[in-house]
Amino acid sequence: MDADVRQVADGTYLVHGSHTNWVILTEGDAVTLVDTGYPGDRRQLLDSLAAVGSSPAAVTAVLITHAHNDHLGSAEYLRAAHGTPVLLHEAEVPHARRDFLQQVSVGTILRNAWRPGVLPWTVHVLRSGGTERHPVTAPAPFPAPGALDLPGRPVPVHTPGHTDGHCVFHLPAAGVVISGDALVSGHAISRIEGPQLLPDLFHHDRARAVGSLDVIAGLDGDLLLPGHGPLHRGPVKDAAARARERAF
Repeated sequence: MDADVRQVADGTYLVHGSHTNWVILTEGDAVTLVDTGYPGDRRQLLDSLAAVGSSPAAVTAVLITHAHNDHLGSAEYLRAAHGTPVLLHEAEVPHARRDFLQQVSVGTILRNAWRPGVLPWTVHVLRSGGTERHPVTAPAPFPAPGALDLPGRPVPVHTPGHTDGHCVFHLPAAGVVISGDALVSGHAISRIEGPQLLPDLFHHDRARAVGSLDVIAGLDGDLLLPGHGPLHRGPVKDAAARARERAF
């Protein structure tokens, strides 16, 4: 499958992997990569960098919204092969090392196998390496509050609930919010389209996930780049409000 790379703003590219999105931020020859897809998405990941005129060696840092396997997939590969720093919220660093795992269990998936879309999604997860162990050997916390000195000048914003250390990334100058799994616009097992929380079984703490929608609503922007689903255009605060309405 070819990488589906779409330029959504100056120097900002949303890439649709097999079931998960990642974002490429460019500045001259340098690149910030936000998330990395499944382990099985590596060829698509490398192709997406080539499609924007870049390469793995040009990635100045990998930012991870959260350390689930479908977002962390090639982070350790880039760190080990190219010395690329892998940065996360401090609460997510031990999760990336796999000191613990805040991810939906096989038992929970089996109990939900009756739901539409769950079995095909599960097959995809297995084929994409979603149950493999790919810990990051030396993940690091963000060096300081505020904008990171990286291409795109992303601002990490802590949005716990999906995992304890989940972060979204705000690009104030571009009016962009990279929302990871804190606010999505679709999923393989969701029966609705548009702004929404992921189905409940995926959240470590659903109440905190709902509360984090208020944090996202406070970010100025009109372009939402989610971890799952298509690009969403319109005020981010309205997208967060719509997801909150659907959560109850």
